[in-house]
Amino acid sequence: MSLVEALTEAILPVLSVALVGFVLGTVREIDVDPLSTVTIYVLTPALVFYSLATSEFGAAVAIQLSVGVVAFTIGTLLLAEAVGRVTGRTEPTLGAFVLTSSFPNAGNYGIPLAAFAFGDVGRSTAVLFVAVQAVLMYTAGVYVASRGSAASTRGAVASVFKLPLVYAVLIAGLFRLADAVPTEGTAAMETIRLTGDAAIPVMLLLLGIQLANTTYGTAIRRVLSACGMKLFVAPALAVGIALALGIEGDVGRVFVLACAMPSAVTPLMLTIEFGEDRPTGLSGPEFVSTAVLVSTLASVVTLTLLIAVLQSGVVI
Repeated sequence: MSLVEALTEAILPVLSVALVGFVLGTVREIDVDPLSTVTIYVLTPALVFYSLATSEFGAAVAIQLSVGVVAFTIGTLLLAEAVGRVTGRTEPTLGAFVLTSSFPNAGNYGIPLAAFAFGDVGRSTAVLFVAVQAVLMYTAGVYVASRGSAASTRGAVASVFKLPLVYAVLIAGLFRLADAVPTEGTAAMETIRLTGDAAIPVMLLLLGIQLANTTYGTAIRRVLSACGMKLFVAPALAVGIALALGIEGDVGRVFVLACAMPSAVTPLMLTIEFGEDRPTGLSGPEFVSTAVLVSTLASVVTLTLLIAVLQSGVVI
């Protein structure tokens, strides 16, 4: 199987499910709020809990990689915030710009791609990356998405602790420390796994439904800078962080690959759930959904080149 074939197999399932949502949103009027709520409060916590509880990483590697994910996320959030303000963006598109520039689609796109390129190490690294990023997305990401509509900064921060994902990660960590994680294949773990597996298709359906209601002519032009940051600036920053922290070998290469993924789908749900209800001009969800589409299509080229460089061992 060629590299191009592998990329196509990783991308096509994502685009196919989103296309179903797009068609559905075109022929029917769909209220996305209930779907978004169920995904945020039920499906995603189950996905991250299962991934974190069943990870086979040792403590040292897990801590090193986690520090890298935190450093990358903080770096991209600050950089995107600065670029957004300098270019005159205001809420809600400022928050959408920051979210789409900072959070990569390391889950449903990144995990299968990392597994093809780097085998079992790639899969395990991508899963841990997703688990750590999820905590940041549902804390810092929720703050960015909600600050334009929250009554105060304190109110926006407080909304973070109403989300179950933060507690799901803590519980998974406690279970691992106590060596009390239920055995895989048991009724409890199968229930959690099946619930978590539903998160990815539902997120993609939400993406497609929102794309059906996006005005592309204006939106595409306005998301190009966010896509450029995500596909070109982000991997360069990730290389610097990996070298600085000593994240080496295939773990370091997968870390860079995960950081270089196109814009994540989850910020779409965050802007729907926590963003302004009646924004003027381009809405946050429209900005995010268009950035996801454009960056995903463009990533076919950028990720092909990046994987070739990473596999050669020239960079890390």
